[in-house]
Amino acid sequence: MTGSSDPADPGPADPGPADPADPARHAPRQLLSPAAGTFTLDTPLVTVVGQATATALGKAFGMANVADLLGHYPRRYAQRGELAPLSELPLNEHVTIVAEVLASSQSPMKGRPGWIVSAKISDGRGILALTFFGKRRMDWRLTDLRPGVRGIFAGRVTNYKGTLQLAHPDYRTFEAEIEAAEAAEVDPKARRMLREVVPIYPATASVSSMTIEASVELALQGLGDVPDPVPEELRVEQGLLAHRDALVLIHHPEDNEQWRGAQATLRFTEAWVLQAALAQKHSLAREQLTTPRVPAPGGFLERFDAALPFVLTVDQEITAAEIAFDMGQPNPMNRLLQGEVGSGKTVVAVRAMLAVADSGGQAALLAPTEVLAGQHVRSIVAMLGPDLAAELMPTLLTGKLSAAEKRKALLRVVSGHSRIVIGTHALLSDNVTFFDLGLIVIDEQHRFGVDQRETLRLKGDLPPHVLVLTATPIPRTIAMTVFGDLSVSTIKILPTGRQPIQTVVVPLDEHPEWFWEVWKRLAVELALGRQGFVVCPAIAPKEPEEEEPGAAPAPPPETSAKPLIDVETTLANLRQLPGLSTYRLEALHGRMTSEEKDLTMRAFAAGEIDVLVATTVIEVGVDVPNASAMVVLDADRFGVSQLHQLRGRVGRGGIPGLCVLVTNAALGSTARERIDAVQGTLDGFVLADLDLRLRQEGDVLGDLQSGGMSSLRLLRVAVDGEIIAAARAAAFSLVTGDPGLRTQPALREAVRRRLDESERTWLSKS
Repeated sequence: MTGSSDPADPGPADPGPADPADPARHAPRQLLSPAAGTFTLDTPLVTVVGQATATALGKAFGMANVADLLGHYPRRYAQRGELAPLSELPLNEHVTIVAEVLASSQSPMKGRPGWIVSAKISDGRGILALTFFGKRRMDWRLTDLRPGVRGIFAGRVTNYKGTLQLAHPDYRTFEAEIEAAEAAEVDPKARRMLREVVPIYPATASVSSMTIEASVELALQGLGDVPDPVPEELRVEQGLLAHRDALVLIHHPEDNEQWRGAQATLRFTEAWVLQAALAQKHSLAREQLTTPRVPAPGGFLERFDAALPFVLTVDQEITAAEIAFDMGQPNPMNRLLQGEVGSGKTVVAVRAMLAVADSGGQAALLAPTEVLAGQHVRSIVAMLGPDLAAELMPTLLTGKLSAAEKRKALLRVVSGHSRIVIGTHALLSDNVTFFDLGLIVIDEQHRFGVDQRETLRLKGDLPPHVLVLTATPIPRTIAMTVFGDLSVSTIKILPTGRQPIQTVVVPLDEHPEWFWEVWKRLAVELALGRQGFVVCPAIAPKEPEEEEPGAAPAPPPETSAKPLIDVETTLANLRQLPGLSTYRLEALHGRMTSEEKDLTMRAFAAGEIDVLVATTVIEVGVDVPNASAMVVLDADRFGVSQLHQLRGRVGRGGIPGLCVLVTNAALGSTARERIDAVQGTLDGFVLADLDLRLRQEGDVLGDLQSGGMSSLRLLRVAVDGEIIAAARAAAFSLVTGDPGLRTQPALREAVRRRLDESERTWLSKS
């Protein structure tokens, strides 16, 4: 029996017209063989469940066909004999629970026509009230909800006069299912299944778990043969179920072992289909032709290397060799270069630019901010020295240039006089034309969407080589999943001369008096002629800093109602402190204009400002060797990778760095665990893996790439590295010999089904 959510619905005694495909009207589930089925995975949902339910599923979850519905897996499984702990129910949220009816009654409403049915359900400890309203008597509900009956109940939890309740919830009683199954003479095995495992689906207020379960039941009963996207040999090797069996058992398991086996099969299948798509993209890129870029004897690169005042680290040497090999091929390079802040990625990228210049081409470096673009120009000019800089003519192109400056810059670019072009989004403008674009270097790749990268790539007559830089260490499983088509180079070794950074946690929950010691320590650094940062999570009271595109998400706050520490208040307070009042303190945050931010950063770099009180706008692109101290307030409001990136702003010269993480997070909390982990290691790769485990990956294929790819379903990159690696190896082996997947039509269809049109566009661009 399924309870209606319409308060005026009289129930079975007066059913009214019914949609025969409405899952709420369907008989209890029973597993049918594929021989009787007519549905395929591409069958529209409306054919299966009727227009009303199909529309609701489409609006709630974007479902359009049977594949979408069957890919909406249960989020958990309840045992019919086990009751849900009512004490843990979240107020004002939609829940689905298993409970037992204690009592039920019916009475006329007071003050207006109609009837009210009240019931109490329990988990054996707590009690939850159920309330139903109707225009007529609802005796059938009293029959459904008689004392001792157990079932599934779904609705929004509210508090009415101190009692938790579900107002007019959907429900289905187990006794009604079993009675119907016995009346239909369902076999004992199916009846046994009815008594055991209950799938609970991700649901919404408008589409309950029971509606989804009934819809899935209709789809499975009509489902015909399902071609398996995993080849039989690989399926046997991995110990997987047949694809159709896995789809049935993840939705209709008789016991826990069955749904676990189904999940394992579908998890590998998800990794397999995704890696096949990435392998196809990689293969397609290798079919493109471009100009090999080989350094000339005695050319720019050779002269640059001869003048370098330091020796490259082993990692830099290896990475440079990998890039040189790729760029010497007639196919465009697509390589991701990841390395710690200050590990020397820029010098490796400059060497690649000079190899292109040696072949007569140009290199474009795309930076996310004008501050960072300007800094790149200055550091590259300094690296090249006056002679090479004069010949290569590095040119800055940003939106803030005057009209005369912009005309001069554009002329240098289109004529080929400028061999190295550095800019922001201004490089993407239609009026920017290159003489011979041979290499694109993208700094802080997560700040750019795939459309922006593709716009720049199309400015080359032939596909340019692409080198993507990131200072945010990427866990191996993320690299395989998100950047599975790119070759990956890693620089872990820091150049000699980089000073260690001491990280100190100040736990105000345990030692509130230490707060004043933080400012005394900052004053000591300033007295030595050094500079510092103070980082806050908000700009002004009740005004958090907006995340920049692609920034690592902040963790959910575990504490409280405590307001965020903000830049404006902190700056005003610090200017009043006796130990700091004589120093020059200024603000830097995202609400300032680009020109204001640039002027502030230039003043800080020139030593005209002693302390920047800032938001995370300083996370990327701030390189001031004299900055030695970093104080992060409300450190628990930032993610692990964010804290590591912020810490990398100090200790960049010959001065040891100090990073102070101030937090109210209690000892033993997840927030404190994050902060203690940052204190415990300077290895960004270790922290990236920890960050992934703590906050999970979210929509790794959408958020991190700014593309349209769907979220992962069962696959979890934090824990499924071995599965992803096995699927990747097998997929790349298959696609190498069969790029079009002509021998694997089921896999080809699965890739097509997995990626909608926007997602296929995303794969072709990213």
